[in-house]
Amino acid sequence: MRDDTAAKLGRKPRIEDVAALAGTSPMTVSRALRGEGKVTPETLARIQAAVESLGYVPNLSASSLASRRSGILAVLVPTIGNSVFSETVHGVADAAENAGLHLVIGDYAYSEDKRRQLVRALVGRRPDALVLVGAVQDAAVRDLLRQHGIPVVETWELSDDPVDMAVGFSNFSAGVEVARHLVEGGRRRCAFVGSAESRAAARLSGFSLALAEAGAAPPETETPADLSIEAGRVALDRLLARAPDLDGVFFATDVMAVGGLLECQRCGIAVPDRIAIVGLGDLEIGRQLQPALTTIRIPAYDMGRRAGELILARLGKGAQPQEDRIIDLGFSLVRRQSS
Repeated sequence: MRDDTAAKLGRKPRIEDVAALAGTSPMTVSRALRGEGKVTPETLARIQAAVESLGYVPNLSASSLASRRSGILAVLVPTIGNSVFSETVHGVADAAENAGLHLVIGDYAYSEDKRRQLVRALVGRRPDALVLVGAVQDAAVRDLLRQHGIPVVETWELSDDPVDMAVGFSNFSAGVEVARHLVEGGRRRCAFVGSAESRAAARLSGFSLALAEAGAAPPETETPADLSIEAGRVALDRLLARAPDLDGVFFATDVMAVGGLLECQRCGIAVPDRIAIVGLGDLEIGRQLQPALTTIRIPAYDMGRRAGELILARLGKGAQPQEDRIIDLGFSLVRRQSS
């Protein structure tokens, strides 16, 4: 029936065709497809059946120009390959469910240049809101977002001056917590492995400060080009070549920490007797290894969920806006056998 109905038109179906087939007005169809206004379940069912029968695709560009809303909620993450960021996206999606918003996900591959390009491209498409992993440091991008009045939530990082709103935890404090844990375990020669981006830099800063306060040596550092398991293997080899007496390593992600653990096993290095290893993220693979990985547990899903709720409140689609623009969800150190 779908093919017969669409074929009789002899052209691309329009909203008027959907309205005629559903027995309602074009305005009601438009409201139903945008998820706005009150449409009875019976009318909505007829509209959905008509849309499917005709193969109708709404002109979202024209709709956004008329309403000044695109229906797009964009989420930018450093990588879609790490499940902790997928959990954050999942949290945003759950919060935005049934709100008439469509998620668009951008992967900026830990590159500030790519993130800048993605933000500029998205602003040109009039997103209703933007959720970012990491604080926006670029002054030009901050000005761009503020000038366009787009609701923005920065996650996974806290700032005294967010572009708009922030939901995260203190990466600096996470570094402090790991250093204190290693020092309490008798470690005096430690290292940090992480990227050059701001979140990892904050973890290193807290890590270094706490080691200095404990009278331990400044940490050796490695900054891999990527944050893979292989990168963790290579980083550990390089660290041991420079500092054979190394006895503790804080990897900025569980993925790299797994690589470090596997390299220790390959080389016959006892963990934690010879070297203690700590990660961040609490990934399933780290929990399943032997020895199981000590890590910083991050409320990744909750960050996304709270970010989504802030967006909905700002757009008038949820609860009343909160007075707090900055929400600290904290973190926890999970002690396991690797340290």
